[in-house]
Amino acid sequence: MGLQIHFVVDPQGWLCMGLIVFVWLFNTLLIPKIILFPHYEEGHISAVAILCYYIFAVFCVVSLLRASVADPGRLPESPKIPVTERDFWELCNKCNMMRPKRSHHCSRCGHCVRRMDHHCPWINNCVGEDNHWLFLQLCFYTQLLSFYTLLLDFCHCYYLEPLTKVNWDIFVFRHELALIRISTFMGLIMLIGISGLFYTQLIGIFNAGHFKKDLQTFHTMRLLPLVI
Repeated sequence: MGLQIHFVVDPQGWLCMGLIVFVWLFNTLLIPKIILFPHYEEGHISAVAILCYYIFAVFCVVSLLRASVADPGRLPESPKIPVTERDFWELCNKCNMMRPKRSHHCSRCGHCVRRMDHHCPWINNCVGEDNHWLFLQLCFYTQLLSFYTLLLDFCHCYYLEPLTKVNWDIFVFRHELALIRISTFMGLIMLIGISGLFYTQLIGIFNAGHFKKDLQTFHTMRLLPLVI
């Protein structure tokens, strides 16, 4: 399974993905500036907390970029259909191309995708056979980063000792409370939304596995009288 570059020209998708990048930039620049580095300088936290935050942030944005540009499983214009699999292919009534069953036509991308799950505007790409695992990685790392951001916001307000060396001439410290509230709101929205999506994806994969197992059992039971 290769990760071929796939780029979707969709202004709505660019806007949605831009919002995700904005949330990532906002928290990645704000949290170290207003929480991590000041508390580290005063000895309230260790360098491990800073390192973990940047690791989660890098993993999150890298998985976002990979899921956005990876080919989800686009079918070629003239696919070579093996003789033994011709019964499992069908004609798409939208693009008039042959496609394997469980493939779907994406109206935004304008082509069929193998085992297409859905078109996600937040990554500006379809989620299909070849990039589904990348989409799950993105959901997982986003959950980690959102939860860690919420944890740092909570500790900064209610657990860690108050900062004593704060330059109130700097914008972020003069508007600290408002920025922390915005960060908390973004973290809650991302954590709740991505957790729900991640849960439904896992349930779908689990149910698909059971369906495949039941289908194999059904075919075995059909062949069993012939063997007997």
